[in-house]
Amino acid sequence: MQKGQWNVSTSVRKITVAGLLGGIAVVLGATSLGYIPTPWGLNITLMHIPVILGAVLEGPYVGMATGLIFGFSSFLTPRSPAMADPLVSVLPRLVIGITAYLAYKATGREWVAAIVGTATNTIGVLGMILLRGYLPLDVVVRVAYTNGVLEIIVATLIVLAIVPTLKRLRD
Repeated sequence: MQKGQWNVSTSVRKITVAGLLGGIAVVLGATSLGYIPTPWGLNITLMHIPVILGAVLEGPYVGMATGLIFGFSSFLTPRSPAMADPLVSVLPRLVIGITAYLAYKATGREWVAAIVGTATNTIGVLGMILLRGYLPLDVVVRVAYTNGVLEIIVATLIVLAIVPTLKRLRD
């Protein structure tokens, strides 16, 4: 096939993968499965992990499409007033797929993509929450340190556990 030529089977697979991973993100968000409670009353989120998986396994467009589904799900069922703002709930989630893909492409390491994708989610959402005036700086920094570090650890472990199996199934 020539460069730039449209491959129907590849495109159908990518659309299917984006839909499936987006659906998983929605289910995680709509149930308690997507949140791990912490002793200090905050929740560690897992919904960004399907976005990272899509970016690593199928590329930046699948990552962005999965992030869009995740973002709209957060926007349509907000758990806080900030999440009812699409600049907080949708925009940062689009970027997860791009940064995770670029990190994976640059290093070839899934764990780097997991760290970068998770950091993108945390920094993007909390940054927009701060810029839009929903929370003060001290609260944003505290949440970034407490949740962000734990989310990076959990996401990295899950991505490292899942990606090799999904690659074998895909190939």
